Amino acid sequence: MEHNYWIHDLDPFLLRFGENFGIRYYGLAYLLSFLIAFGLLALYYRKGRSPLAPEQQSNALFAIIVGVLAGGRLGYMLFYDLGGFVQNPLTLFKVWEGGMASHGGFLGGIAALVWIARREKIPFLRVADLFATLAPPGLLLGRIANFINGELWGRVTDVSWAVIFPASAPPGTPVEAIPPRHPSQLYEAALEGALLLVYLQIRFWKTDVVRTHPGQLAGEFLLLYAVARIFCEFFREPDAGLILGMSRGSFFSIFLAITGIAVIVIARKRAA
Repeated sequence: MEHNYWIHDLDPFLLRFGENFGIRYYGLAYLLSFLIAFGLLALYYRKGRSPLAPEQQSNALFAIIVGVLAGGRLGYMLFYDLGGFVQNPLTLFKVWEGGMASHGGFLGGIAALVWIARREKIPFLRVADLFATLAPPGLLLGRIANFINGELWGRVTDVSWAVIFPASAPPGTPVEAIPPRHPSQLYEAALEGALLLVYLQIRFWKTDVVRTHPGQLAGEFLLLYAVARIFCEFFREPDAGLILGMSRGSFFSIFLAITGIAVIVIARKRAA
């Protein structure tokens, strides 16, 4: 059966001031993510669910922003473009060329959480629980931005909802010769973003796990994100060489899953 596949033609710019300069949806995704995080932190404090006062929230979010952006960029260079980074380390600062790694962002975020916990004299696991609930909106919006950019596309498929991504073929390739692919960015937005957002908010508001088992919610987030990411990697075209037969996204997610399980075990032992 033949399908009339949609041809991706979305503009990555909301407003364009030059050929490659303007307001990108990807940048807006980051900005909106941090605004949502700021709003949630303020709500948590007003409802008595967070020890971070307003002035502490600003410092904490600034640290998270720096940690996530720096970790994401450095992680991309180390995990996906190590050769280019070694040849020219200054490419680390060419953020306008794109390139962010979610696993690197996690590491940068964790480093920021350690700093926040020490500065505010709040137990690390308590801080980790709070900020784990703030991550899914960013993952959701970031993956939607990936789809708008027409990047990180999925594997070739013939499902009826497949999308033709012109950027997936060499320049000049006729559209009719470009195979349709899974819109895996949207799968990731749904599972890593929307599903985790709903789950963590329900756990945060409807249970007492943050108070009785500090750290468990953060561990659940890491574990569930890793499972969702590994599942989505089956539909995503690897964007770098494989490691032990696995995509890099799956390989690094295994360590996230192990970390998540370890954090859950620690949280439950401390509460026993």
